[in-house]
Amino acid sequence: MSHAAKLKEILGVQKEPIAIGFLDSAPEGLAEWSGGEVPAGCAFWQKAASGQAFYTVPADHYNCAVGSYTHKIDLPEARAHELMETLEFMAENQYVAMSEVPGIPTLSKTPKVIAYAPLDSASFKPDVVLLSIKPAQAMLIYEAAVKAGAGNALTNALGRPACAVLPLTMMTEATSISLGCKGNRTFTGLADDEMYVSIPADKFAAVMEKLDEAHEANCAMARHYEEKKAKFASQ
Repeated sequence: MSHAAKLKEILGVQKEPIAIGFLDSAPEGLAEWSGGEVPAGCAFWQKAASGQAFYTVPADHYNCAVGSYTHKIDLPEARAHELMETLEFMAENQYVAMSEVPGIPTLSKTPKVIAYAPLDSASFKPDVVLLSIKPAQAMLIYEAAVKAGAGNALTNALGRPACAVLPLTMMTEATSISLGCKGNRTFTGLADDEMYVSIPADKFAAVMEKLDEAHEANCAMARHYEEKKAKFASQ
């Protein structure tokens, strides 16, 4: 059974898990992105979740200054001012405090290319597996990750910018969650009742192996809690 099929069968996950790779060269046989400009790099997440497989180059990410920052992509000289202008606009609107910026996770080095694909059809070695799921589904993935040694009891979590969850996952080598920022939700169509779980790709198989155990444990606890709840129903 494929990973996507297992996630759908056990958790009811509808969106395809996607593979993302920060690479030194273009993967053989993978096409370069040819769909035109996008407003932000996170828009490529939605493209991959819809079934497309491709790679991008740094210039494909220039339209989002903050996303370029988290991916350690320098804007060209003529556009370098856009990062500070964007951050100042956010600060003026009390969306982000300038003091928060140094703490935003970034990649350790600039990728030559960034590859995206549905996980089950990825032809390259990914760094991160990204899931767009509901909180109850995220709970079981988190529990499976802890069981698999791919996550911590105190989980890494962030809100904005959502794209920072990718370098956060790579920096910590642990499953991380993102609540999804306003820009990301606008550009990807992430629903209000969905969030992201980001898993180190080299640990994803182990997480999936523990998913059945986490699911069965939760089913047992659900029965226990329903029985306990019933005892108080008449009070």
